[in-house]
Amino acid sequence: MTALAFLVLVMVGLPIGIVLCASALVFIQTSGNTVLLDSFGLQMFSSLNNFGLLAIPLFILIGELMNGTGITQRLIRLAAVFVGSLKGGLAYINLIANMMVASILGSATAQIAMMTRVMVPEMEKEGYRRDFSTAVTAFGGLLGPIIPPSIVFVVYAVLAQLAVRDMLIAGLLPGLILTSLFMGTIALLGYWHDYPRGEVQSWGQRFKSLRDALPMLAIPAIIIGTIMGGFGSPTEAAALGALCAAILGIFFTKTLKFSDFGPILLRTGINSALVLFLVASAGVFSWVLVFGEVPQTVAAWIETVAKSPTAFLLLVLVILILVGTVIDGIAGLIMVVPILLPIATEVYGIDPIHFGVVVSINLILGLLSPPVGIGLYIAANVAKVSPISVFVIALPFFAVTLLALILFVLVPEISLILL
Repeated sequence: MTALAFLVLVMVGLPIGIVLCASALVFIQTSGNTVLLDSFGLQMFSSLNNFGLLAIPLFILIGELMNGTGITQRLIRLAAVFVGSLKGGLAYINLIANMMVASILGSATAQIAMMTRVMVPEMEKEGYRRDFSTAVTAFGGLLGPIIPPSIVFVVYAVLAQLAVRDMLIAGLLPGLILTSLFMGTIALLGYWHDYPRGEVQSWGQRFKSLRDALPMLAIPAIIIGTIMGGFGSPTEAAALGALCAAILGIFFTKTLKFSDFGPILLRTGINSALVLFLVASAGVFSWVLVFGEVPQTVAAWIETVAKSPTAFLLLVLVILILVGTVIDGIAGLIMVVPILLPIATEVYGIDPIHFGVVVSINLILGLLSPPVGIGLYIAANVAKVSPISVFVIALPFFAVTLLALILFVLVPEISLILL
């Protein structure tokens, strides 16, 4: 009954946070355990009662400050210095800029929306198809939750009771590998479709782009340096990054006014509330699943199917792609981690950080997978193109991401070597 209620509410189009709460209430009612209602609100609060989650609104604040300070445009011009003259140069610029923005923003959906508004019109002017431009931008947004900082990794670390710093560092090498694979895909597509070369910049133009953008790199340098150097927690690093973005906007780019802070903080509060409500609702849904002994049932079934750690991870990969197509990455993470993490660590002896990297990327891929694919619909809506046409064009990037996931499954050292 609970599964049916969940599917019906998802198909109706209700927000996933409300779907999770309603499904939990259906389970409580149909199972006859109405005593659980007494702890329902407390359990939602407990899901948010963690210091590590404070990093989420701060990362969102950084994104809002970037939107109002011209930082993104300067990073795009910086990317053009390195790859602008290649065949398909603007597609490379799109991807490199996404990687640099990812090191500041940490949110796939926010990054996809922001970069689609900026990059798709520019690529269309240069002769690229609008659906291809949207596809490149959308899959570039996958880097947001992988390259530090990462809201998804913060949530996983909280759920798994791991050091947030270790999870963020573990995402560095997988993020760089995924970026390289995307660039290789663009290179192949560029020669196949004969995409235009970008404009060759003079040394004067390159120097100006470098001069204008280098101060912007102070934001990721502060965030990543604070975390990796052990000078502060990810929350403190995010606070410093937000302060740096505000200072650059006011005194360097001079595009941020004190009167802008009211609307910026309001948008940050609304977006943070949406994410944290999702965390709370997914937390209470997971609590209900645990009470219903779903993890034990799933564990017993998995042990009969997967006989080795690699087989288990590949099975999880298939399951989570299906889960990710209908559930937001953070909500899916909070639902599956309490069920699958104990099986991974206790039955198969898999490192929890390695498992976290694989599971997180797996669920993030669902953002760009039909039928729901929130990130896919955001990019298509902003660019005003068909989501299906974007996904068809993006199939090579989808396939490359799957190959990368299999690589991360087979070679755990990729996630663990920097720790």
